Amino acid sequence: MPVTLTSAAAALVILSGCMTVHGEREMLPAVSKAEGAKALTRFTDSFNQTYRELDPKRNPSFEAGALLAIDQAGIKAAHALRPQGNPGFPALELTEPRFTVPKQAGWPKYFIADALSNRKDAKGHPTRWFLVFSRNDLNEKWRAVYFAQFPGNKAPELKTKDGYAEAVPPGSGSGLTVAPGKLSRAYADYLNTGKGSVFAPGPQTDGWRARRAKDARQVGSRIQWRDSPSGHPPVALRTTDGGALVFFSTVYHQQQTMFAGATIRVPANLRGLVEGPEKKTNRMTFTTVSSQAVTVPAKGSGDKVVILNRREGKTLVEPQ
Repeated sequence: MPVTLTSAAAALVILSGCMTVHGEREMLPAVSKAEGAKALTRFTDSFNQTYRELDPKRNPSFEAGALLAIDQAGIKAAHALRPQGNPGFPALELTEPRFTVPKQAGWPKYFIADALSNRKDAKGHPTRWFLVFSRNDLNEKWRAVYFAQFPGNKAPELKTKDGYAEAVPPGSGSGLTVAPGKLSRAYADYLNTGKGSVFAPGPQTDGWRARRAKDARQVGSRIQWRDSPSGHPPVALRTTDGGALVFFSTVYHQQQTMFAGATIRVPANLRGLVEGPEKKTNRMTFTTVSSQAVTVPAKGSGDKVVILNRREGKTLVEPQ
């Protein structure tokens, strides 16, 4: 895969050739230009090999966190359908990469790589992939932990100083209406109850709750949802307006119950995720990991959290 560095857009930063060193207290660039390009190439090569072979054991070598949970489950489900693999998988190509790198002290460290892909959106336009890479120490390889796409291929404008982005702490001191470390809980609580004024109206907030309410009671069927915070750490970078672009994840369980005597049939594309032997039952629970990219406003701004992108994947099917 060609990796050619280009001039940065306003929201993204090209590195100016730095070297990653030990830094438990000193603020240092998370990654160098060469390391960032190498990590993106490694991700692309590993991604293509994994989707050709449909081998879920490969995912942990280049993914972690929420992205690993979603993609590995998808590969596992696909392998159950095609144990011989998918040698005709159209290779992912990522070109014109750009890198957004914060200065950080301690671990974990992270950076964003975004690149033009050969995948197109519903209107036939090429999409840019935004990948968040992270690692916990110098001995680890960089692995992608979040993936997002933004409307018009444009990320929110990030604050930079001397060519580097600003990492936002997950807890106190974030200066945000909701600290990044509390977003997962806040979103799960909102989806469960509908209470609170943290999140802006939209397809993935009140719109999603409305869709759930509509689907909850169908003829002969009932669906219940329960959302929970995930244990995957968020990633946050300061935006020019004092807020932040935050990547975080949640988990939700969806239980479907049909009338007595009925049998829920697991779709073929999910059978590889069934825990234990399949059995005739009228009750089934589906576990899903959901990954969000949002803008969180600065404290006191009066604005709300806006969900820019949400991506999910079922990770477990349990007959009850």
